[in-house]
Amino acid sequence: MFERLGDAVKNRLRSWGEGMVAPEQRPRLTAVARTQNEYGVDPFGFDLDFMLAAVAPFIWLYRHYFRVQTHGIDRVPPGRVLLIANHSGQLPFDGAMIGVALLTEAAPPRAVRSMVEKWVPTLPFISTFMARSGQIVGTPENCRRLLLADEAIMVFPEGARGISKLWSQRYQLQEFGLGFMRLALETGTPIVPIGVVGAEEQAPALLDVKPLAKLLGFPAFPITPTVLPFPLPVKYHLHFGEPMTFQGLPDDEDAELEKKVKAVKNAVQQLVHQGLQERKGVFF
Repeated sequence: MFERLGDAVKNRLRSWGEGMVAPEQRPRLTAVARTQNEYGVDPFGFDLDFMLAAVAPFIWLYRHYFRVQTHGIDRVPPGRVLLIANHSGQLPFDGAMIGVALLTEAAPPRAVRSMVEKWVPTLPFISTFMARSGQIVGTPENCRRLLLADEAIMVFPEGARGISKLWSQRYQLQEFGLGFMRLALETGTPIVPIGVVGAEEQAPALLDVKPLAKLLGFPAFPITPTVLPFPLPVKYHLHFGEPMTFQGLPDDEDAELEKKVKAVKNAVQQLVHQGLQERKGVFF
C-alpha cells in the first residue's frame, strides 16, 4: 500500500512539475540521458524518475518565488564540465536554482550533480533524498568518476564558509579550496564560473552561534530575521561566464594551483559584481 501511495505522489509531483514548464519544452524534462542498473538507479543511487518528481517544488520556486533570470547559460559546453559558483544563503537554494536552470533552460538539458558536505549523509531522510536526486558526497574519487562519465558537476569551493557568511560579508567570496582544480587538470575538464546574485539576501545571517553549531555537529548555526528554512522572496540572477581551461599537472605545487584557482575566483567575483550592478533591486 505504501509503495502504491509513494508512486502516486511521485507521479503527481512529476505532472505538477511538467505543468510549470511550457508545453513545447516539457519533453526536455525526460531528455536527460542516464545510465541505470537493474534497480533503476546509477552507481551513486541517482534515480531519474525520482529526480523529475522531486524537482517539481524547485521548478515552482524557480519560476514563481525567486523568479530566476539566467544570463549566458548557452556558454555551458556539452560533455564533462565543472560549474564553479559562489555560495550563500544558509540553505542551498542557490545550488537548486542552478540545477533547475540547467535542466529547464540549457540546450541540451543537463542533470547537474552537486558535491555536498560530508556531514549531509548523517541527516535522516535527507541523505536518501540527496542520493536519489543525484547529489553526492564531495570526495575526489566521486567527482573523478562522474567527470570521466561526462557529467556536469557543480562545486562551491567556498564550502560551508560561503553558505554561513554573515550579513556584513555578503558578496565577499571566501577562500576557495584547490581540489576542484586538481580534478579539472586530471580529467581535462573545462570550468564554467557562475555568479549568483540574490541568495545573499534570502536569509541574512546576523550572528553565528558557534557553540551550538558544534554541539549539534553543524558547520554553523546562523541567527536570521527569517524563519528557516523559509527564505525571503528575493529575485535570483544567475550569470554564467565563458568556459575556462587550464594546463598543468594535478600534482603541481600548491602555489602553482593557487594561481589557477585565483583566476577562477576572480572570474566568479567579476560575474557577481556585474550582477549587482545590473540588477534593479533585491526583490525585482
